[in-house]
Amino acid sequence: MSKKIVGEYANPSILTIDIETAPIEAYVWGLWDQNVGLEQIKCEWSILAYCARWYGTKELIYQDTGGRGSNKVRDDKKLMRDLWDLLDKADIVVAQNGAKFDVKKINSRLVEHGFEPYSPIRVIDTLLAAKRYFGFTSNKLAWTSRHLTDVPKHDHRKFPGFELWIECLKDNPAGWAEMKKYNQRDVVACEKLYTKLRPWIGNHPNIATYAEGHDSACPKCNEKKLQARGYSVTQAGKYPRFQCMGCGAWSRSRYSVLTKEVRKDLLA
Repeated sequence: MSKKIVGEYANPSILTIDIETAPIEAYVWGLWDQNVGLEQIKCEWSILAYCARWYGTKELIYQDTGGRGSNKVRDDKKLMRDLWDLLDKADIVVAQNGAKFDVKKINSRLVEHGFEPYSPIRVIDTLLAAKRYFGFTSNKLAWTSRHLTDVPKHDHRKFPGFELWIECLKDNPAGWAEMKKYNQRDVVACEKLYTKLRPWIGNHPNIATYAEGHDSACPKCNEKKLQARGYSVTQAGKYPRFQCMGCGAWSRSRYSVLTKEVRKDLLA
């Protein structure tokens, strides 16, 4: 299946995503410090809902397992089929805690349902980026979205805490309505956070390599307006340095301004 063409970010296709999972149900004899054996599991976890959005577009894509009765809430096969289609069209996936949780959980359910792998993606985890490049009071989306974006995370006050998941497992329409708002807000908040952190992410995929054309462009956002700002000097070379007038990210040329003769005289 070919990659999706979406807006100015047609190449690459960047998908922000967030999933909500149903918990494992198990038999236990206490409330604290329990070790649950496999034979104690009554019901396995599953995916209840997901929300996604293509970067550069306004439409939020949402789907859940509600509306078919509480006995079918954990039947996520159709949801996984549609989720597979989205991931197969993506080049880059953005998610909070996506590398450790969302992507691995999605992959687990896909392989359990017999799906083949979707086309390769690169994952940008906003939680890992926050941990690696900053020292915030908290790296949770609840804190970073509130302090770094204009879209704070939704706190689902109507069904606080775990109560929201209980209502969805009951297939309560009011619970699903709250879950949809919660899930959608997480995606918008994560996308905004990604845009804020993107200029700082050193290992961000080079967006310019996906785009057609021969003009120099910002490797983080593909902006063509770059300002020459001195040089980046390494042990073996001296490279023109640029700052993006769009997102503010720094980049440098791949070619040194030092002549071959000068490079030959350099000592290591």
